[in-house]
Amino acid sequence: MTHLSGSSLYERIYAVIRQIPAGQVSTYGQIARIVGQGDARTVGYALAAVTEASGVPWQRVINSQGQISLRGAEGYSEQRTLLEAEGIQFDAQGRVDLKRFGWSGPGSEWLEAHGYDPLWFMKK
Repeated sequence: MTHLSGSSLYERIYAVIRQIPAGQVSTYGQIARIVGQGDARTVGYALAAVTEASGVPWQRVINSQGQISLRGAEGYSEQRTLLEAEGIQFDAQGRVDLKRFGWSGPGSEWLEAHGYDPLWFMKK
């Protein structure tokens, strides 16, 4: 396993997002809390810089209201299509039920092995 403590902030963000399993979503803020740096906006900037070849499942990160935050019909449609293909359902207002589809975060073993503080994250 790779220890990420010396990696760039964006690489640390991407490493966490890669842990979100298909059929689950996380929020920008949750990712920021796990990483322990930046905020929801920082995670959004990191995702805006993602390339297709990166393997980062960007579509699994949504806002804290359970909605897609992408601007523009094309981006919204692509993200929703990808999430629905994973079995994630949207209500009539375009929201995902975070209690049903929300990811609880990586396990403490993964956090420790990659240089994150599992006790800090679990307290949040």
